Amino acid sequence: MLKKRIIPCLDVKDGRVVKGINFVDLIDAGNPVDQAKFYSENGADEICFLDISASLENRDTLINIVKKTAEEVFIPLTVGGGIKSIDNIQSLLKAGADKVSINSAAITDPNIIKNSSNYFGSQCIVVAVDVKKNENSWLVYSHGGTKNTGIDAIEWLRKVEQLGAGEILLTSMDRDGTKLGFDLDILAEANKILGIPVIASGGVGSIHHFYEGVKDGGADALLAASVFHFNEFSIMEVKNYLKKNNIDVRI
Repeated sequence: MLKKRIIPCLDVKDGRVVKGINFVDLIDAGNPVDQAKFYSENGADEICFLDISASLENRDTLINIVKKTAEEVFIPLTVGGGIKSIDNIQSLLKAGADKVSINSAAITDPNIIKNSSNYFGSQCIVVAVDVKKNENSWLVYSHGGTKNTGIDAIEWLRKVEQLGAGEILLTSMDRDGTKLGFDLDILAEANKILGIPVIASGGVGSIHHFYEGVKDGGADALLAASVFHFNEFSIMEVKNYLKKNNIDVRI
């Protein structure tokens, strides 16, 4: 069995790392290059860099910042935001990204998943899925969580796997920034139907939430932002806690 990964997330807007609650009320959390370097040197298994306003502003990802970030980190770097084409993906991989995260463009044209995974290999293609609870189901949102697509999340997860996604970044918008823990229900549902890795995102407030994400949600990787950015605890503290509780992680 693969070791569980701990992934700090850099949500970037206007060249700065930001963090909010339920995707709004953003506050500054530092310089992305400095943050990435720090995490790379202090136990992160990967780094996720998301240019959160690129799709909303209809522009490409901030390539220069990606390039500078890639120069400072020696662990896998996943980059997302504003990706619309094979050319976009190629530019990001050339700039130093190891994987790309596609969200809004995949909803507009699902063939980008198939075409890009055929072209670059599915190991490069992460599909980010932002969801909100709607009674007993979950709906998919796009454009940085601003647009309700009306798409059922479980159906969409099945479809993106069939199209060739190598991994899913599953974010609960209801939990984002709330510190109430991951949405274990959608995580468990996703892991029941998928044969590809799922990264849990949205809601970490305590070290125990990471444990729940694996044991109750079945996540392959665990992503968090504010608890790391604001030094509530370190990545190594999380890993040591998980190790003590019989979760296999890299120390």
